[in-house]
Amino acid sequence: MAVNATLKRLPASSPNETSAPTSLTGAERLVRACLRQPVDRTPIWFLRQAGRYMAEYQAVRAHHSLLDICRTPSLAAEVTIMAAEKLDVDAAIIFADLLLPLTPMGLDFEFVSGEGPVVHTPIRNPEAVKNLRTDRTAELGYVAESIAKVSAHFQNRLGILGFCGAPFTLASYMIEGGSSRNFIETKKFMYREPAAWQSLLEKLTLVLTEFATQQVEAGADVIQIFDSWVGALSIADYRDFVLPITRQLVESVQKQGVPVIYFGVDTATLLPDMLTTGADVLGLDWRVSLDKAWLELNYRCAVQGNLDPLALFAQPELLEARVKQVLAAAGGRAGHIFNLGHGIVPGTPVENVQRVVQIVRNFKLKLAPGNGRHG
Repeated sequence: MAVNATLKRLPASSPNETSAPTSLTGAERLVRACLRQPVDRTPIWFLRQAGRYMAEYQAVRAHHSLLDICRTPSLAAEVTIMAAEKLDVDAAIIFADLLLPLTPMGLDFEFVSGEGPVVHTPIRNPEAVKNLRTDRTAELGYVAESIAKVSAHFQNRLGILGFCGAPFTLASYMIEGGSSRNFIETKKFMYREPAAWQSLLEKLTLVLTEFATQQVEAGADVIQIFDSWVGALSIADYRDFVLPITRQLVESVQKQGVPVIYFGVDTATLLPDMLTTGADVLGLDWRVSLDKAWLELNYRCAVQGNLDPLALFAQPELLEARVKQVLAAAGGRAGHIFNLGHGIVPGTPVENVQRVVQIVRNFKLKLAPGNGRHG
């Protein structure tokens, strides 16, 4: 497991450290947990913590489209900061969208009400892959500007998460033309045009590496790589068509001096292979038992998760029980970041999200034996 020696914001500590500092900032707490170093309490943030379930976000959306917010640094920073402060979490993830890199690569897309993202000219042949650009990533600089504003606001009080899509997930959007249930066109292209498939992933990786680097230089403490749809693959297809290039992207981002969180949905069967990407943290969805999954990974990485997002609709007693079950499954072992197994959904009661933060914050963290880093 590769661990960076050049992390920009991590206080010096021993790899075998077994006692946690008594007081950490959110940024320190997040980065230490990513590297399986002891913390004073479990760090917490939420996937899609800025979104339609918040009235404040809805007020901004009433005047601006989703893409307008993403591409306007002052607005993206505003909703990022608003959500993190309202929830009182340890980290703020920048408000952006996975598909933003498609535009400078030459593929236009939009969000259509009731349909989600729509790519107007999907990739369906090798010639379309050849026409993709990799020399315009600087056009994504507005995301870095947003991160710089958020970083300046929090001044290390909170961790700052940047992110990008993984090559497979972005390729699937480019080929399908939007969201998909079966990924028929993606798999047909992958099976029938292996050279073009490889070229597509290589082009994406070039762009994504530069995009992530921009975010780190602007102040991101951690980069999360979203492989949202990789759970659609068999183990053999993941190994043959996706794993090598994903490993390359993870390593390239880590060279910028930050930990990497690698997250996918419905990935229980892929977790051992996802571990070999070298990512510092694997995100777990709610379909797996955190304790069993971490044990099967031999504790060789940190883990993030994994409360069912819909548990946020439960009555207070059940919600508290579910949160504590996740914390108990982590067992006080260094390297757990509390999160959901996927994003907060519209209609979620904000007070329940805030309640989860308080439960995690008040949970008495008992360091497990052998709590330091492994592997």
